[in-house]
Order: sequence, then structure tokens, then C-alpha cells
Amino acid sequence: MNTKKYRIMRNHKLAFVASVAVLGIATMSGCASDSVAQAGGGNPSSSSGPAADFSSIIPSGDIVAASKEIVEKSLTASDGFTPLSTGPTAQKGKTIAFVGADLTNGGINTVAEGMKEPIKAIGWTMNVYDGKATVQGHTDAIHQAIASHPDAIVLGGVDATEQASSVKEASDAGIPLVGWHSADEVGAVKGLFDNISTDPLVVAQLAAAYAVADSDGKAGVAIFRDSQYSVAVRKAEAMAAYVRACSGCSVLEEIDSPIAESDSRMPGVISNLLQQYGDKLNYLLAINGNYYGGAQQALRAAGKDPAGPPKAIAAGDGDAAEFQRIRDVDYQAVTVAEPLLLQSWQIVDELNRALSGESNSGFVAAPGLVDKSNVPQEGSSIFDPKSGYRDVYKKVWGVK
Repeated sequence: MNTKKYRIMRNHKLAFVASVAVLGIATMSGCASDSVAQAGGGNPSSSSGPAADFSSIIPSGDIVAASKEIVEKSLTASDGFTPLSTGPTAQKGKTIAFVGADLTNGGINTVAEGMKEPIKAIGWTMNVYDGKATVQGHTDAIHQAIASHPDAIVLGGVDATEQASSVKEASDAGIPLVGWHSADEVGAVKGLFDNISTDPLVVAQLAAAYAVADSDGKAGVAIFRDSQYSVAVRKAEAMAAYVRACSGCSVLEEIDSPIAESDSRMPGVISNLLQQYGDKLNYLLAINGNYYGGAQQALRAAGKDPAGPPKAIAAGDGDAAEFQRIRDVDYQAVTVAEPLLLQSWQIVDELNRALSGESNSGFVAAPGLVDKSNVPQEGSSIFDPKSGYRDVYKKVWGVK
């Protein structure tokens, strides 16, 4: 997986991020971690690339107290969800191709479904293509999209670096591309008019801070990532760095396992971890909540309390299945939710800006911690902040 450093491309800071930053930044001494293991194989492999500097997300001083403050501020946050109120009016009659990396992935599917509302509001049409969770599938889906001659393409979770040649092919054909979680940078990146995501480092910070705070500085964690996605590697590395900064915490193991195969792989992986670490393993940290659907079977078979330990924490995206597990206290305690519907509307707005010949908006929505205390009620399956963003975008586009 690509391991480019995140370069968050916004000079402005969201109010939520600023509230975290006041805690100060400094790297603290931490515990040694174990190796990165390939799921199912058991053979460790070192993390690729040079060691990254994650000091910007690690509080100085008492990391446990700071982590509790970070958690509390996120659980009660209301800022960071209002987009820009200026921009171009709606372009007419456009056709958009949405290429999803894997439409069985809850976050990707939610964004694709969520785009239907703003696409209708702005008066466009959209066709959806499924990359089916393989590199070749991604390539084929992009080529199918290009062949349909769309006005623009959305990459939903497809890594733009992995698909550099296909992205170039689309760009050479004069087709603008907007990504969602398609790079390890937020904003305009090579080949993409905009890459829409929350700040991945803040997402990683929130997930790791919850483990540190909830354990009172005694977390023993396993971290799950998928090396097919560069952003996933960086989030996992950032979570590991944060946990290591807690002197009483430990990263027991880092596991590289495909998200798309979590249902089949995770039961065996979890069983092995429980057998190896026993009660030392009290937190699971993953870059996506899909891992925990597959983990339930092994945790239940081992007689583990659904409330934990181990407590399962997801660093994105916050889909319906995750909320149901959190709501039911069913082997997931926390997720760091993205405002997926807001991001769906933002995708359409960025596409409209691209098709209007303007620059991207520069808007970066905040993430939010979701646990039992603030999980959306039954029947509400999406983290959807009430910032009035739909009306903001409609006014910008000049539609009703």
C-alpha cells in the first residue's frame, strides 16, 4: 500500500480541529509495538516506508487527561458541518459516473446512495459502476465509465494512485474526476479535482484517544488495516503512534487484512489474537467498521461480553451496520463517523464547480465520535449533522 504522508491541504482549520489543537502537540515516549502481520498467514512484515511524524495529533503532558478531553469535545461537537454559501449556479443536464471500489462496503454504498438526492436536486443523472473490491475490477469499472462518455467521474473509495493510468486516461479525455477517500490527502491531488474526506489524522486521533481515555491509559490494542488503500495505512500508523505515546498502553499487533474479506477472515484472526494475548487484548482498532461484522462470531464463540473487553473501535466510516452494533451493544463500542450524506452533497457541488471551470471549495467536514451515548436513534442509520447543508447547496446552485 502506498505510504505517502498525509499533507492536509487546507490552511484554515475547522472549529472542531482547533478545539483539539489547543491541547498542544509533542511526541511522548511510548511502548514498543509488535510487528505487522498478514491476516491468515501469521508471518510478520514490517511497515513499508520511513517512519512518519504524527506529533501533530499527539497531546503533550498527561495524554490520558488530554485524550478524555478530546473524546468529550467530539461526542458533543456541533461545528465543522456547514459548507461554503457561495459558488457557481447549477450546470444543466450533466451525466455523472460513480465508480465504487466495492459497493458492498457500507461507507461507499452510503455515499453512492446518498448522491441520488443532490443529483436529483441539481437536475443531473448518475450511473453507478462496481469495482468489486479488486484492482482489476477497479480498472474495468473506470474503463466502463469512460466508455459511457460522462461529463464527470466520481471515484468512491478507489485509490487514485493505484489507478493512475486509468485516471490519466479519463483526464486526457477531458473528464474531471472527484474522489471520495481516493487519496491520502484532502483536497486537490494529482488527477483529482478534489478528494473529499474528513482529515484522516483527526479520525485516527479520535479512535486512538477513545481507547486511551476509556482504559485510563492501560489499553492493549490490535490494529486492523487494508494495505490496498494508502489512506488506510496512514490511519493505522497514526493510531499506532498515538497508542504508543501512552506509557501504560501497548500495540500488541498490527494486522493487514482486506476489508472486502473481513467476514471470512476475521473469525480466525480474532480467535488467534484471543488465544495469543488473552486479557491483554482489551481494544480492537480498525480503519473501517466492516471488520467487526466478521469479528462478532469469534468473540461470541469465545464467550466474550458483547460490551467488551475487547472493545471494538472503528476509525471510519460510520454506517448503518456499525450504528446497529453500537445501539445494541453487540461487539462494537465506538465509531468515528463521517457525515456521509453531507459528503455526498459536497461531491455534487465539487463536480459542479469543476464543470463550471472554477476551483474546488476547500471545505473539509469534521468527523464525529459516536458511542452508545449519542448513536442515532433506531430508524436513523446515518450520522447526519443538522447544519442545514442541503438548503445551503440548493441556494448556491439556484435550485429548489
